[in-house]
Order: sequence, then structure tokens, then C-alpha cells
Amino acid sequence: MNHWIVAPIVLPAILAPFSIMVLRYHLDLQRIFSVAGVVALLGIALTITAQASGGDIQVYELGDWPAPFGIVMVLDRMSAMMVLLTALLALPIVLYAIASGWDDRGKHFHALFHFQLMGVCGAFLTGDAFNLFVFFEVLLIASYGLMTHGGGAVRLKAGVQYVAYNLLGSTLFLFALGTIYGVTGTLNMADIATRVAEIPAEDTALLRVGAVLLLLVFCIKAAVLPLHFWLPASYANAPMPVAALFAIMTKVGAYSILRMFTLAFGPDVAATEGLAGEWLQPAALVTLAVGTIGILGSKHIARMVAFCAIASMGTLLIAISQFTPDATAAALYYVFHSTLATALLFLVADLVMARRGGAIAPTPPMPQSGLVSALFFVGAIAMAGMPPLSGFIGKLLVLDASRDASDATMVWAVILISSFVTIIGLARAGTLIFWKSHDTQAVPIEMPAENEAAPEPVAPEPQPGLAFTAVFGAVAGLILLTLFAGPALEYTSQTAEQLFAPENYISAVLGGAE
Repeated sequence: MNHWIVAPIVLPAILAPFSIMVLRYHLDLQRIFSVAGVVALLGIALTITAQASGGDIQVYELGDWPAPFGIVMVLDRMSAMMVLLTALLALPIVLYAIASGWDDRGKHFHALFHFQLMGVCGAFLTGDAFNLFVFFEVLLIASYGLMTHGGGAVRLKAGVQYVAYNLLGSTLFLFALGTIYGVTGTLNMADIATRVAEIPAEDTALLRVGAVLLLLVFCIKAAVLPLHFWLPASYANAPMPVAALFAIMTKVGAYSILRMFTLAFGPDVAATEGLAGEWLQPAALVTLAVGTIGILGSKHIARMVAFCAIASMGTLLIAISQFTPDATAAALYYVFHSTLATALLFLVADLVMARRGGAIAPTPPMPQSGLVSALFFVGAIAMAGMPPLSGFIGKLLVLDASRDASDATMVWAVILISSFVTIIGLARAGTLIFWKSHDTQAVPIEMPAENEAAPEPVAPEPQPGLAFTAVFGAVAGLILLTLFAGPALEYTSQTAEQLFAPENYISAVLGGAE
């Protein structure tokens, strides 16, 4: 067996408790081991992506127990690219957390950070639906601690709401798994797919209930309207490096929808035909529209970026909901772009909040205003989908893949109008924060309501050079994604073809097992 497959899970699983038990009183050593661990994770991710690029689906059987009786990890193109995205996102974030001093404002930041990486990578690599739930809980438990890192009443309140809402999602997840197990007698994803295909159409009512519950759970994780209520306050009030890391968490929900509803409950499966796409696309359109309105109406930069995350998920799920190879290829390209762009804007928001507070209103000029404003400009045009960055390419791909959809006119109208409104909202924020600040000396500003305000501004970062280097790393990721759009799209197209040929996945996991 290929032990590289479990390395993205084992590495952070070792580093996290090591940081707590051995390095808990040595912050400098925690930082060194944390950065080294993320760099090693990036090397592992590049290795398994290269291994998966040939199209072979590899299976790792824990305890040497074959599927469906044992727990398996599965490496294919999509799981490899999502682990790579996680590692690429983690590196600038951990560097920024160190440079800004965020890791020193509470306990066990680096341990929780690596537990989070463990949960995310495990969710992408697992081939078992119950272990998908387990890794969901691992990443959520870590995120509870990261959410409240640094303390504060507002942050604690948002963390409690975040916990309560996600516990509801976890309960629904268990109900869904219990229902599916009751019908199929298995929770291995490949085995579920074979059992579902054998169920007569007249006996699928309970199976469809389980599939709908599962879709609801994934939509909660992906912040699909009207299940998005947890995200704006949670992301806006979390430490901004944590919120930047959380940009990958909504993608775990989108990944799970793609995985389960192309493999087990796919559009070609008679028992669940059309189950996901019938209402997922309207919900995605509304999510995009509401997220865009939130960008325009926000009074605080952190809350505005949180609505940017919601809007980007709307665009992503519009592509996913079509369940065609072309639309899925566009969605996978857009996953990379939207994750990096959202993380970039959260880090820029932290730079702004540390220097002048987060209210979107004129104040006296802040230190390094020109450099911060340039970074905000790059993040804004990336998020809005303007040329020349990858957001423009990603939205063009989504629009092109939607031409043959039954409601193509509606999809095009919502995407184009929302892009225009996003440009206006981000331009308004940039003007008030950076441009008009040079025309004022001391203008009193009205503080936003408590549910719109992030925690109190913090002191500027102790290592500004490293902080800006980390933010420029996210910018470099967007630039590289733009320059290598051709190879990236070729990889995502091959990934989509692999997803829509589930028989290869099933045969690789189950082999000749009966």
C-alpha cells in the first residue's frame, strides 16, 4: 500500500499533541515545528497530486482490512487537489499568524491549527461516509477553539452560536447516516453506490430521505441559503487568520456534495435521479444574490469579507448543481480561486483592523496605507471576477458551462448582476477606507451594531515584513492560477471525467470483494 495517502492525516495528528504535551511553554519552538509541519504537508500534497495525476485511483486499507469491512482512504484526482489546496492555504496563514502575533493571544493556537488540518485532509481522503462524519467533527472541534482564540465577549458569543448551529448539523448527519445504513447495510461510499443501484425504484422512499438529509448537512457546511446564518457573525468575529483558514471549511461541504452525489446518488442513478440538482441550483442562485447584497450593505470590513465568502459559495454551487463534466471542471477551478481570494481578503482585513479599526468609514490615514490598499485592490478584483486575475477566468468557465442549462438566462443574469454589485460594494469600501481617509483628519464615526462588529482592534503586527510576505504569498497563488489556467483547467477536466465515471472508483475500492 502507498503510505503517502495517510501522511496528510498522520503528520498533523502527531504534531498537534506534540505541541501541547512537549512544546506548550515554548512558543518559538511551536512556531518552528508548526511551519515545518505545514511545509512538509505541502511537500506531501504535491507528491500525492503527482501520483494521482495519472488517473489511477489508489486505496489505503487501515489495518489491512479490505473494503467494505475495513476503513479505507482513497486517493483520486479530486481528493489530491483538495489536499494540495489545503496545504497551499495553510502556509501563508500560519506565517501571518506568527507575524501578527495572533498565535500568542491565546493558548494552543498551533495545536488547534494542526488538528484543523488533520480534519480537513481526512475529510477529503476518506472513502467511508461515517469517517467523513468523524473528520467533520475533528475539524469542527478544532474550529471551536480557534473561533474563540484571543477571547472577548463578542467572539465568545459568535463561537457559541457557531457551536450550536454546527451541532445541529452533526445531529442531522447522524440521522442521515443511520437512515442510509438502514437501507443499504453499509457506509462505505463505494459499497453504498453498488447497493443503491440494486434497489428497485418503488423501494427508494427511505433512501431518498437519507440522501436529502445528507444534502442538507453538506449545505449547512457550505453555507447555502437559508442554512447560512452561522457564517457572517462567526467569520467576522473570529481572528482573521482563523477566518482565512475557514475559507477551506465551506469547500469541505461542496466537496462532499460532489463526492456523494456523483458516486452514490448520481444524476444517472434511477433511485435518486435529479435529487440534488432540483433545488440546489435555485438555493445557490439565492445564496449568491444575498451574499452580494450583504457585501453592499456591510458596515465592517470583516463582515463584508464574510459575505464575500457566501457569494463565492453561491457561484461555486451554481456550477456544481448542474452535475455535468464541464460545469464540474469549472467548479473545481473556481474552488482554488475562491479559497485563495477569500483568504487574501481576510488577511487584508486584519491589516486594516490592526491599523485603524474595521469600520467602513473615513478615518485619518493609517500606516502603510498605500501597500495595504494595493493588496485590497488585488483581492477585490479577484473576488469580483474582474480581469486579469483568475476570478475572471473562473466565472467565464461557469457561465460557459451554464449555456445549455434549462434556466441558463437566469444563471447568467444572477452571476453578471451580482458581479457588478460586488464591484460597487468593494469599490465603496475601498474608497471609504483608503481614499477618503486622506481627505479627513479626525472624523467621528458611528460604531456598527454589536452583531456587525468584530472584536476590538488590536495592535499592529510585531513582524510587519513577514506579515506582508505571507499576504503576498496568497496574491502569488492567484497570479500563478491565472498564468497556468490552461494546465489547471486540463487537470480539473480530467478530474471531472473521473468523477462521472464512478465505476472506476468502485472497482478500485471494492476490487473483487463480495
